[in-house]
Amino acid sequence: MFKQKIDDELQLVFLHPALAEELYNLVDKNRDYLTKWLAFPPLTKSVDDIREFIKRSVSGFGDGTCLVCGIQKESKLIGLISFNKISQSLKKVEIGYWLAEEHQGHGIMFRACNTMIKHAFNEMGIQKIEIRAASENNNSRQVCKKLGLTLEGIISHCENLHGEIIDHAVYGLLKAT
Repeated sequence: MFKQKIDDELQLVFLHPALAEELYNLVDKNRDYLTKWLAFPPLTKSVDDIREFIKRSVSGFGDGTCLVCGIQKESKLIGLISFNKISQSLKKVEIGYWLAEEHQGHGIMFRACNTMIKHAFNEMGIQKIEIRAASENNNSRQVCKKLGLTLEGIISHCENLHGEIIDHAVYGLLKAT
């Protein structure tokens, strides 16, 4: 099983079936909080839904189209981070992430993203990182700014989130040459 140490407190772990129940419990506990910005929480009704997500994630990793990792603090799952899309032809990855509410505001997502960005640039030959966040999601947008990503634009009417049409802010970072 793949594990990547972030620092003395945190590590990334490849999302695998043994994490299904723990992940479901984390989603369930944070359902209301996560639903504000993410489409999947209301659709995640059972551990079987999480198992199916993990199955798709593992398959996507095998196809080279995504990489989904759990964020662990002291061996306890506290969120997810992923390369939602990997494009080898464009040498670009799109990062997505979420963190349990109780772990917000401690720089955890910054550290996790920084680790994933280094992996993409140094191990995968990626030349561009992209992160999309709801334009009103100030916490996610702050992570992008702290990471040094540049706001490339706002895409209007980008997502239907629980019946509300929202805009996305698109941030990018090119590998230094």
